[in-house]
Parts: sequence; C-alpha cells; structure tokens
Amino acid sequence: MAQLSDKNTSFFTRFARWVSHATGSPYAFAMAVAVVLVWVVSGPLFGFSDTWQLVINTGTTIVTFLMVFAIQASQNRDSEAIQVKLDELIRAIEGAQNRLLDLEELEEDEIERIRGEYRQLASEARDDTSAGTDCPPAPR
Repeated sequence: MAQLSDKNTSFFTRFARWVSHATGSPYAFAMAVAVVLVWVVSGPLFGFSDTWQLVINTGTTIVTFLMVFAIQASQNRDSEAIQVKLDELIRAIEGAQNRLLDLEELEEDEIERIRGEYRQLASEARDDTSAGTDCPPAPR
C-alpha cells in the first residue's frame, strides 16, 4: 500500500503534523527556555510590574491553548493508525479472537471484564508448570 502524499491530506492535518514535529524538537525547547530567560532578565527593566507578568502569562496561555488542539489532532491520527494496524494483526493471526477487533468501541465496564479474563489467563499461564503453551486462548 502506498504512503499518502501531502497532496492527499488536508491543510490542518499537514499543519498539525508539522507543529507536532517542530514543537517536539530540541530547538523548540531551547527557544522556549530562551524566551523565559529573556523575560526573567527583563524583569528589573520593567520593575517586575503587573504588565511584565501579564506578558508571560498571556503568551504561555495562548501557546498552550493552541498546542492542545494541534497535539490532540496528531495523537488522534496516530491512535487511529495504530488501531488499524493492531486490527490487521488480530485479523491475520490464526486463532486470534476476532471479538477484540473493535475493543475500543466497547464501554469501560465491558473492557474491564475482558481485561479480567486476560489477567486470569496470564495468572494461569504463570502458575502452569507444564511446558510450551504459546498458543492464544481458545475462542469462547
């Protein structure tokens, strides 16, 4: 399957991906540290005034507000891609439980119930002293 080119993705998707990569870089961190240092050093120049404090508070609030949306968009896209890949692995492995394909769509209590089943299976596997049962659990 061919990788999607940038021509096939929306402007927001490309922008969110770029923001995510750019802000996660060491250069972005260094720039943020530099901005804070300049702000701190400028404190005596502005007499540590309310306006001086308001500048950093407003700036960080705006940046944080916008970053939440950009990062969430990237995280949602990544989560969806991982889910599709995991679904394909479950589908392709003989003996895998296909009921797990849409696990993310279930209610929390149902997920907990299934999780409990797998914890029990893991506990039984640890307690089992017989050799070699690497097979997935049998479908129910």
